[in-house]
Amino acid sequence: MDRVDSGTFSIVFSISPLVGVHIRHRGGVRVSRKSWSYLLGVLCLVTVFATAASATTFLNIATGSTGGTYYPVGAGMAKIWNDTVEGIQASAQSTGGTVNNIQLMSEKESEMGFMDGLYYFAYTGQGRYEGNAQKYIRALVPLYPEPIQLMVAKGSGIKSVADMKGKRVSIGAVASGTEVSARQLLHLAGLDPDKDIKAENLGVGDTGSAFGDKRIDAAIMVGALGMAGVVEPSTLGLVEFIDVSDDLVAAVMAETPYWVPFTIPAGTYNGQDKDVKTYASWNIVGIREEIDEETVYQMTKALFDKHDDLVAVNSKMASMVAENVKYILIPLHPGAERYYKEVGAIQ
Repeated sequence: MDRVDSGTFSIVFSISPLVGVHIRHRGGVRVSRKSWSYLLGVLCLVTVFATAASATTFLNIATGSTGGTYYPVGAGMAKIWNDTVEGIQASAQSTGGTVNNIQLMSEKESEMGFMDGLYYFAYTGQGRYEGNAQKYIRALVPLYPEPIQLMVAKGSGIKSVADMKGKRVSIGAVASGTEVSARQLLHLAGLDPDKDIKAENLGVGDTGSAFGDKRIDAAIMVGALGMAGVVEPSTLGLVEFIDVSDDLVAAVMAETPYWVPFTIPAGTYNGQDKDVKTYASWNIVGIREEIDEETVYQMTKALFDKHDDLVAVNSKMASMVAENVKYILIPLHPGAERYYKEVGAIQ
């Protein structure tokens, strides 16, 4: 017979099944074999539930504002994974956008995040990330190109970025990729965002309504064509779209290699009767490197297997095809890389 003492209780283990196991309290109270069997049953159930919980991968997906494209698409991805990938419990979180998403991932508050081209500087440790490279980021999927879209109030007289001097300009939510890109564009146009304009840090949805309330004169927005915050004021006939000059596009590309020239086709928005010249970057979904390879493979496969479901959420997701992985500028997660090799998108 073996005996283990621990404070108040003594546990007596008997090899003989006739003797069984008893718990003797030093005050003389004895727990019967029946009670002990009950306790063992409870412990077994606890163990089963604990094992099941440990086998579940919880994924918090940092997206963007509810009026943009990231959030509904992120929610659509979460549903696909929850429905089709065993052991996944995913949820989409509304955030301030790319910068906020990278911060949440760095703090391990989110396992995944939607990102515009700023992800390249984050990974390589350039710009605002100098000395603080975010090397844990791996790419999961390419999404769609996100152009800079310049809207001005109809009749404002604003014909160029330089004309925004002294005007009320929405430059995106605080800590968003839009704000970073807007500040860069204004700076290259010779304007100090903190002195030469009246900057308004508005998200996508708030920017659209601000034109209706006449609270802003212009907006520098980054996002997929057809996003709600642009469609709303254009449908109401409140705004016009202006070009980014060739010189400014070249200057931006010289500083940030993830941008490429882009044209917003005529007729994309109500009242837009000519092509609009601008520039765009391909955005991605990033994921932390330590997420299990097999899990990420299954997640990647599920997104492409259920691609039509994402297109139903937002038509811009038609651009999410495996071949567009070539636009990604940082390493793929090994699980995603395995999928792209399997379908012949990469060697």
